[in-house]
Parts: sequence; structure tokens; C-alpha cells
Amino acid sequence: MKAAVLVFPGSNCDRDCKVALERSVGAQVSMVWHKETELPAGLDLIVLPGGFAYGDYLRCGAIAALSPVMSAVRDAASKGVAVAGICNGFQVLCEAGLLPGALLRNVGLKYVCKFIDLDVVNGQTRFTAAFGETRTARMTMGNGEGNFFADEDTLDRLEGEGQVVFRYRENPNGSARSIAGIVNEAGNVLGLMPHPDRAFESALGSADGALLFKSVMASA
Repeated sequence: MKAAVLVFPGSNCDRDCKVALERSVGAQVSMVWHKETELPAGLDLIVLPGGFAYGDYLRCGAIAALSPVMSAVRDAASKGVAVAGICNGFQVLCEAGLLPGALLRNVGLKYVCKFIDLDVVNGQTRFTAAFGETRTARMTMGNGEGNFFADEDTLDRLEGEGQVVFRYRENPNGSARSIAGIVNEAGNVLGLMPHPDRAFESALGSADGALLFKSVMASA
């Protein structure tokens, strides 16, 4: 599997994602700087990692969404390439219009960093097929603006079309309907606040995150 991990000024989980992809699925990973205007050919997956792109100035993900590389990401996504935005990457995808909704300040206005248990709401996506009959996952989270928000009509559509992929078992940040991760209508763009890249082998406390990467590899 060939993957690219984007690197913005302020990204701090880019190397985590690279290591997770290499160790969990043996992926060939390219690190792509935000000022690039092209992506490597033949990609199976593009990852927008966690961190604080551009220092979270203006709004989380707002400046990163305007980076030159994002035009290439949009083009790849339109052609069906799998795109995963993790934590800050989820924020970037929403700001870029590749996913609906927005990520707001956490309820209580505190940064939340801990293990988190999730329900796998839709196990039939390109990102969850490897979970099989397993309908729960344990990952870690670390965010101050992970509170997913969308209007009621959008939330109803996401639920009705099977675009809600992961849900918090205990809502840590006030996200609407406890949503932790969604996909776009085509099913090839995922936004997820918890970190599969920090939970891909048992030594880290959970290997459940590896199943997300294995799902993408199986669909490539």
C-alpha cells in the first residue's frame, strides 16, 4: 500500500502516522510538505495528521485548508483515493469543505487527553471493514476543539446515509450525538477525532487503530 502523510507547520503526529502505517500494514509512506502542489502517484491513502497546523491561528484547520497541497488532496479525493483526517486533520477537512460540519471548543473549555472507547457504528466502510463483527474500539484522544457540530438536518442526513462511522461511548467533549468520526457521501474521506495512530499495537495500550489502516489496505 502506498500512502502519503501531509506535513503542515505545527503538525506533531505526522511521524506517528508514518510509523503506524509502516508497522501495521507495511505501507510505503511519503511525507508531503504543505507547500507541494502535487502528490505522489498511485496513492491508496492520504493522511492529514493531528497537531496544531499553523498554530491553530484564526480557527483550527482554517489556514491549513488553504495550503497549496490541499488542491491536490481535493483532486485525489474526487477520484476516489482514500483520505483520512485525524484530530487536527479532521478539522482541516471540515474547513476545506471535504466533510460537513465543524469542530468547536470542547464543552467545559478543557483539553481532553485520555483513552476513549468508541462504538463502530458503520462497519461496512473502507475504513472499518477489517473490524468484522467487532463493534467497539479503544483509541486515545487529545484535543481542545473536538466538539463536532452540524445543524440538525445535516446530522439527520449523516445518520440516515450511514456516514456516522464512530461514536463515543461516553461523550468527552460535547460532540453532537456523540459523533467521533464521519465519512463523506462517497465513503472515501474520513474525519476522526481519536487517534488510531496512537493505538496500533498492544504495547501502546490498544491495537484497535491498526484495523482502520488494515481496512484501507484491503480496499486498495
